Amino acid sequence: MRNFKMIMLASTTVLAINPVWAGELKQVGAIEIPGQKLTNFDISFVDQATGRLYFADRSNKSLDIFDTKTDKFVDRVPGFVGVTMKNDKPNNDTSGPDGVVLVGNEVWVGDGDSTVKVVDPATLKITATISTGGKTRLDEMAFDPKDKVFIGVNNAEEPPFATLISTNGDRKIIGKVVFDDAGDGAEQPQYNAADGMFYMAIPQLGKDPKKGGVAVIDPKTAKLVKMIPVENCHPAGLAFGKDGNFILGCGADGKDDMPPVITIMDSKTGAVVAVVPGIGAADMVDYNAKNDQYYTGSRNQPGGPVLGVIDAKTNTLLQKIVLVGGNPHSVASSEETGRVYVPVGGSGGGDGTIHVYEPAK
Repeated sequence: MRNFKMIMLASTTVLAINPVWAGELKQVGAIEIPGQKLTNFDISFVDQATGRLYFADRSNKSLDIFDTKTDKFVDRVPGFVGVTMKNDKPNNDTSGPDGVVLVGNEVWVGDGDSTVKVVDPATLKITATISTGGKTRLDEMAFDPKDKVFIGVNNAEEPPFATLISTNGDRKIIGKVVFDDAGDGAEQPQYNAADGMFYMAIPQLGKDPKKGGVAVIDPKTAKLVKMIPVENCHPAGLAFGKDGNFILGCGADGKDDMPPVITIMDSKTGAVVAVVPGIGAADMVDYNAKNDQYYTGSRNQPGGPVLGVIDAKTNTLLQKIVLVGGNPHSVASSEETGRVYVPVGGSGGGDGTIHVYEPAK
């Protein structure tokens, strides 16, 4: 189903964001998704320059596109693996699409066959397919706009590895970083403009689930620079806030003697800035500069899934918004409107839409 063509190219315009005090969020809408009922999905990503929300929709084997100015479905790009099965159950390790990131004027999307598919948002076509050489999905990813380097993570491989690819026209693989000691995959990377490095959440180092880390990777050399240790978190999501701080979407959920918490760290020193109690069990996390808030996709929170809202000024929990069913692990936000987007699947009581929130006036 196509509503209208998207003709605006992704821009390199830098938005001037003036943080404002933002209170608790309230739900202001829900975006309907056409086609097959949304039961399986992964990452969502907002291009802040164009206001487009890109969404990895496995149920429809597509990259779905929404307009955050109108909160409407725009179009979709087909050609992805979709939901694969193993023993009559969905196989997360080989399903796709998965990760999504903006690379210049293109959208790069990870797929279940260990490839990244390059999408032209002007023509809504897949223009290139790049193999990372694995047998499982290419999951989360990030982009270094200074050195023009992409990084994508094969988190289901044993051992997991990250692939760095030049985006200067040749799309050649620069190198790979293999995490031999990663006991539970490798997760969300982010680019840190302050030091020019990629930071990546590593849930577990060795056999102890309480000991994880943050890998720091040099985009120019494709080498691991250092591993910042993290305890009692089981890191999954990672997002940079302000003052060099980053938030970890801790998978800690009360098991393995780890109560649900969210950890905030200083990238300059590697020190823990804050441990936020009462919220955890998160996958993807996000920071919104306009609202000056962190958001957590806490799908495994004890008692049921929630959207966590953390005040980035004080690093304290502001709100836990109850979500029903639907594996709500993905979260993204618009720094123009301040709205927050949480996909909720149509299983387990979920409604199969993208929930829309904004700070109460």
